[in-house]
Amino acid sequence: MTSGAITPAERSRLTARAAMASIAMAIILIVLKSWAAYETDSTAMLGSLADSGLDLVASLVVLLGVRIAAQPADYDHRFGHGKAEALASLVQVILITISAIFIGVRAVQRLLAGAQTADAELGIGVSLIAMMLTVALITYQRHVVRRTGSLAIGTDRLHYSSDLLLNGSVILALALDQYAGLAGADAVFGLLIALWLLWGAWRASSHALDQLMDREWPDDLRERFLAAAKEYPELAGLHDLRTRSSGTHYFAQFHVWVPAEWTVQEAHDRLDAVEEALQGRFPATEILIHVDPEGQVDRETLLSQEITEQTT
Repeated sequence: MTSGAITPAERSRLTARAAMASIAMAIILIVLKSWAAYETDSTAMLGSLADSGLDLVASLVVLLGVRIAAQPADYDHRFGHGKAEALASLVQVILITISAIFIGVRAVQRLLAGAQTADAELGIGVSLIAMMLTVALITYQRHVVRRTGSLAIGTDRLHYSSDLLLNGSVILALALDQYAGLAGADAVFGLLIALWLLWGAWRASSHALDQLMDREWPDDLRERFLAAAKEYPELAGLHDLRTRSSGTHYFAQFHVWVPAEWTVQEAHDRLDAVEEALQGRFPATEILIHVDPEGQVDRETLLSQEITEQTT
């Protein structure tokens, strides 16, 4: 939900600015962390550098994916281009997995070699700068999300919010390694960061595959849609509800029993009005209603009833 009315042009401008701010921030952090990783030889800093590199790639890939997904349906893509976002997510998953494996191997090598960090002060200083820049970015992103309701920017903001914890762990690792004399702390934290990246990749792949496999809407969204549908007498015979999502677009189709005395024109006019009303309450949702003779029961109806019972 947005905080007020906003034109499509302004929404596009704000989201583009937020995406560019994210890209610019990632470039700055890559430069700083590359220098710090080289000077300190810290595995934790190397992991943080890899995460910033992934932030940059992710921002570019997501920006491209969102732009493609926002394109209207055309002759070859009648359902739109929404799944471009899911494909972009899978590209990110591959890159994250490769980086996590590299960092994990590097951490194990350092543990076996017993190497120490050369300059903890530099690494801690760079991490503190990264945290301050990240706070500034997510504050701006929060403003954009409130104005536009952008899912892509909202997801990016959550990712950068988790970076605060990552940079904090780098500071702790360097401090324990050099000041507390806990040899290997840096390598251990580097290994933990690698595992954290793999966990993030797993979660991202799950969401992407759900979209590509046309998974049903989340239970709470289905329940809200069904509750709204019950407010319209014309939908009293609603059955066989099927839902899916594609990027920022949602699709819902269902059958409706109609009285035998209704003409085709009357059923068309009544259900068109209901469809328009529901689309107003569920933006970016394409609704398709199929008319059935009153009382007709088929296999799809029974399946729909089973799904509804499982979600209630």
